[in-house]
Amino acid sequence: MQNSRRKFLKQAGLGLSAAFLTPYLNSCQSKVGNSPFHNLGLQLFSIRDLINTDPIETLKAISKIGYKHVETFGVDAEAGTYWGLPINELKKVLDDNNIKTHSGHYDMSKYLNSKNTESENIEKYIEIAHQLGQKYVIAPVTPMDDLNNLKVEDYQYAANQLNKAGEMAKKAGIKIAYHNHFWEFRNFANGTKGLDLLIAFTEPELVDFELDIYWIEKAGLSAQSYFEKYPGRFKLWHLKDMDKKFTTPIVGGAYDKSTFESIFSEIRYTEVGSGAIDYINIAKYAEKAGLEYAFVEQDDIYIPNKFESIKKSFDYVQKYIAK
Repeated sequence: MQNSRRKFLKQAGLGLSAAFLTPYLNSCQSKVGNSPFHNLGLQLFSIRDLINTDPIETLKAISKIGYKHVETFGVDAEAGTYWGLPINELKKVLDDNNIKTHSGHYDMSKYLNSKNTESENIEKYIEIAHQLGQKYVIAPVTPMDDLNNLKVEDYQYAANQLNKAGEMAKKAGIKIAYHNHFWEFRNFANGTKGLDLLIAFTEPELVDFELDIYWIEKAGLSAQSYFEKYPGRFKLWHLKDMDKKFTTPIVGGAYDKSTFESIFSEIRYTEVGSGAIDYINIAKYAEKAGLEYAFVEQDDIYIPNKFESIKKSFDYVQKYIAK
């Protein structure tokens, strides 16, 4: 079992051998400072195959790159585990590697859907977040069953549900947040967008937002425009870059009724600093946005060594943005 696991990790590009770790990872140091960019985080979904296979060794490697905190995903709330690790064991692994976790993505797709009679256990999510020392329980996505037909009322319902969850979380000293994709920027008849509805109908003391900068830019809008429009509401950011050959916006016109398969054929990510997004300028809006935590998150990594990818993004942020 141990041998097969090590073989997989080597093939997947984790590179846990001394020859890889000593000269490569240990040389990576973040700058001294207190900004969210100095204290950069990683959304673990970026390396989901590796974290699922060997969470302990993967977290060690993340720490050696220089990441200060991680954002979790994929909890088994009923079992009380992440990737097979009990919550208390995960907390110990994080502590042992000087990694914090300030936030996690927790599936709320049923809870946010007015058509569902069942719901995820939001109280359990809050309990798990509290055990890990997290400040944010984040809804990562809207209900996914009928995205091309989401209505104003659907967003209003979701906003009301987020407020209710926020009231529950407040008792534990935790806030709720929402993470966007691209469809929240589709226009309704009056020009209003889904994300605008979520922001307008949620209470700032209960609900914050995690702006995925790739997705707003891929929707044909600028992150800066939303920071100006809603100052202080975007306490968390996701950073990933846009391949320069795949910059066509995917919101508006025929795209709003297209299949996911056809839309995703026009999506390709790349490491921060390697693509079309001007992160140096966007970073100037951190104070306006109310930014507390920034995360590298690359949904798909195309190079064989995924740790090389997240190191490249980390190094760019440290060299050009963490000032």
